[in-house]
Amino acid sequence: MDQKKIRLMAMTGVMAAMIFIATAYLHVNTNAGYTHFGDGLIFLSASILPTPYAIAAAAIGAGLADVVSMPIWAPGTIIIKAVTVLFFTSKKDTILCKRNILALIPSLAMCICGYSLYEAFVMIGFSFAAIAKAFASTPAYCVQIAGSSVLFIVLGKAFDKIKLKERFGFIKQTA
Repeated sequence: MDQKKIRLMAMTGVMAAMIFIATAYLHVNTNAGYTHFGDGLIFLSASILPTPYAIAAAAIGAGLADVVSMPIWAPGTIIIKAVTVLFFTSKKDTILCKRNILALIPSLAMCICGYSLYEAFVMIGFSFAAIAKAFASTPAYCVQIAGSSVLFIVLGKAFDKIKLKERFGFIKQTA
């Protein structure tokens, strides 16, 4: 196995572990299950790692967090977080690029709609009242994505400053 693939697998494991810890242990219980800033690390993973690796980090980290704290949410989380990764790109030289900043908007919509519909269909049972009740969690999801966005921007700026992607060999080094 070549060094780049080993580096990618190692970084995927590290990111999955960080997502797990930030989600499972650094959260506040709300009417939306719980609110956390682990999504910021998912956004970061999606901006650093190639898509398949970022999907693995997000699904494993966030999925396991739900398995240990609120297992009923795990199937929805695995799908929602995997889809969220697709809004971002790791193909740019920097973490904070126009696409990754704009990706925060559909990430918010995915979080609100994905979890609300999952709750309505899986946990409550399909009805218009169930959908309305589930969408009542929207403020908690907005706080989660807002906090995660701040974390993503702060870490992204710091990592771009030290040229993290270049140092780890995720982009070609400049001469």
